[in-house]
Amino acid sequence: MKMFKCMVCGYIYNPETGDPDNGIDPGTAFEDLADDWVCPVCGADKDSFEEA
Repeated sequence: MKMFKCMVCGYIYNPETGDPDNGIDPGTAFEDLADDWVCPVCGADKDSFEEA
């Protein structure tokens, strides 16, 4: 699975670890995140991410 980087703050979304603090289970692909999911560090929306 591909990792994605927040172009605002540099946070890397790693699908192998997910985002458990925000209810995203490990193994969740970036493409499968809800459209209203935001960067857990800076709050940027999914459109602010690019493949890392």
